[in-house]
Amino acid sequence: MAAVAPIKSADDALRILRRDFTAYAPRALKIRSKDGSIIPFKLNQAQKHLHDMLEDQKSRTGKVRAIILKGRQQGMSTYTEGRMYWLTSMNFGKRAYILTHLAEATSNLFGMTRRYHDLCPRELKPATKANSGSQLVFEKLQSEFSVATAGSSGTGRSATAQFFHGSEIAFWPNAADHMAGIGQIVPDAPGTEIILESTANGVGNLFHGMWQDAEAGLSEYLPVFIPWFWQSEYVKEPPLNWVPDGEDADYKAAFGLSLEQSYWMYQKILTDFRSDRSLFDQEYPGSAALAFKRVEGDPLIPMDLVLAAIAAGKDDVEVYGTTIWGLDPAEYGNDDSALAKRTGRVVTEIKSWHGRGPMELVGIVAREADRESPDMINVDCTGIGSGVADRLIELGYPVNRIHFGERAVQDDIYALRRDEMWGELKEWLVDKPAVLPEDNRLMADLTGPQHSYDSSRRLKLESKEQMKKRGLKSPDRGDAVALTFALPSMAARADVIDHSRRGNWRL
Repeated sequence: MAAVAPIKSADDALRILRRDFTAYAPRALKIRSKDGSIIPFKLNQAQKHLHDMLEDQKSRTGKVRAIILKGRQQGMSTYTEGRMYWLTSMNFGKRAYILTHLAEATSNLFGMTRRYHDLCPRELKPATKANSGSQLVFEKLQSEFSVATAGSSGTGRSATAQFFHGSEIAFWPNAADHMAGIGQIVPDAPGTEIILESTANGVGNLFHGMWQDAEAGLSEYLPVFIPWFWQSEYVKEPPLNWVPDGEDADYKAAFGLSLEQSYWMYQKILTDFRSDRSLFDQEYPGSAALAFKRVEGDPLIPMDLVLAAIAAGKDDVEVYGTTIWGLDPAEYGNDDSALAKRTGRVVTEIKSWHGRGPMELVGIVAREADRESPDMINVDCTGIGSGVADRLIELGYPVNRIHFGERAVQDDIYALRRDEMWGELKEWLVDKPAVLPEDNRLMADLTGPQHSYDSSRRLKLESKEQMKKRGLKSPDRGDAVALTFALPSMAARADVIDHSRRGNWRL
């Protein structure tokens, strides 16, 4: 972030402070620190990151539409309330509306805003004509700041505002009704801002769905993730000779934690969360996928295997052997077409595209194949994938047609071909080293599907339709990686393909 120019005159000061929140906050706003002190508001690392992302979006689109996934006590509400107070107290005719999940939270957030106002320097503090327990009205500016608690489905629908802050929206009652009403509160106009923030609250709720849409680029909302380890205070000096092991060691390597951060996490899980790691990941997420990890049921691929494979990517694992690609085509709707590339023990890259037609997808994959010459491309031929596979074969690419719903090769162990591919993928992850790229969407995809067994004790993976009923998206990237294991006997071998062979492969 660029340094703020020194203020030389009153006019210069007003011009800068109205334009730049990073200049305004430490000069105008006071916050209560975690030790109870009243101090100037200087943005921490997480708040600076959020600010930069919002300002970039505003410069590109003329407005702010953001959804924030964060951990506990990271200052997102502090930043947003400060931003809303700045926008209303430094401009004419503006209104900010804040909606929280609990009456206590409403009181706390408005108390924060009252502190901003009460301790604001006299030369920057606007006169008020109303200063109640839920509203500040700035008399001469004709601007207003008000708060409410999400309760009945009609809360806030009669209001009009230019700026909206939705706090802890994963915990709102009647969340869908409230979100529908926001479109009536804030017009789709330049200069308007909607900032939604929350810790996770499981999957299948409105917040989880909105986050997934934002990450996939299916909405106008900018996804902003804030990991817990950006907080400088989340450290603890470990005892002499203490080192993390098991899942803690994999987590430390995956996210590059210091020993002090790792010990803070270890103690937090052990004491505050009574060894419930998934609850820690929800309240203090290291990635977006981990935040939504806490679900009922039994995922086929546990998160610790995924984290270990991501951590392995930070070591020098040699990339050699057969190169197999998995292509999971989709056309329109909410699903993506995904392409995974695996060479031996390393998934080197995953790409995805949304809303591409079959022949357009053929062109994209053909260009990738011309550049990199994979040994095999396994294509899911369910639906539009059949035409994609046929055209790639016609063009001379080494394509293997796969049907997710067909009988498994190892039909004494797995029910269907898709079950088998995912089962082989899991075994590959267990048989370390296995390397995955650091990709939040892939992490969510791989750990999303649950599993069960049929009457013959064959493994059955949860279907995409069942996942969607739980509020989860189709695991397109996970399916693409699983497709690289379509031939079980070849899963762990590097020399089974004759590299000189090209043409219409039907293996």
